[in-house]
Amino acid sequence: MKVISLVPSITEALFDLGLTENEITGRTKFCIHPEEKVKNIEIIGGTKNLNIEKIKSLKPNLILANKEENVKEQVESLKEDFKVIVYNTETIEDNYYLVKNLGLLFNKEKRAQAFNLKVYEVLHQTKLKSSLKAAYLIWKNPYMTVGSDTFIHNVLSEIGFENIFKNTTRYPEIQVEDLAEAEVIMLSSEPFPFKEKHIAELKEFYPDKKIMIVDGEAFSWYGTHIAKCENYFKELIADFNN
Repeated sequence: MKVISLVPSITEALFDLGLTENEITGRTKFCIHPEEKVKNIEIIGGTKNLNIEKIKSLKPNLILANKEENVKEQVESLKEDFKVIVYNTETIEDNYYLVKNLGLLFNKEKRAQAFNLKVYEVLHQTKLKSSLKAAYLIWKNPYMTVGSDTFIHNVLSEIGFENIFKNTTRYPEIQVEDLAEAEVIMLSSEPFPFKEKHIAELKEFYPDKKIMIVDGEAFSWYGTHIAKCENYFKELIADFNN
């Protein structure tokens, strides 16, 4: 079977489940894991600007997409010629069924189950002793955060953080003043590449708050990625539990 993945975290999951470069024949330029394997795979554009003609030329048996990450019109056009599965992963339960489904699709059920168990273990062994109010920023100019119907929100909740923007949906724009309630402000390493200088900028408004860079992949890459973030989450939580 020739598969094209339009989603970075799904590309990673396919390799984790045991697929090879012979089966995964196309990927986006943002599909960067595992580095040593994806470098050999044809790039078919970005997640939101697919090269439709390139995809057609690769003649895939199956295309894997995501409701949020890919453009609906582009996915619909691909459906005219190819089998396309579109996933929508917002919760940890959604993630479980995503990995399980990929396992069933490619006859990798045992590996899929092992990854699902590890994801569960990682999220349930690394919890805050007491809940902390958090703001998680994904963008600057304007500042943007995460609402309750996002995968990031659900990961935050699983490990004990209370998202102060839980009463919003998707990725709302906010002002610096809206962060006043947060006990910790998390600046994600992606999609906006927050750096130390951005911490300094927010410290001018909130000198006493804990403001930190966090690994965006650990919080937003659904699929198998969290299973490999055990040490990261343990260190993150230990920083607050001490």
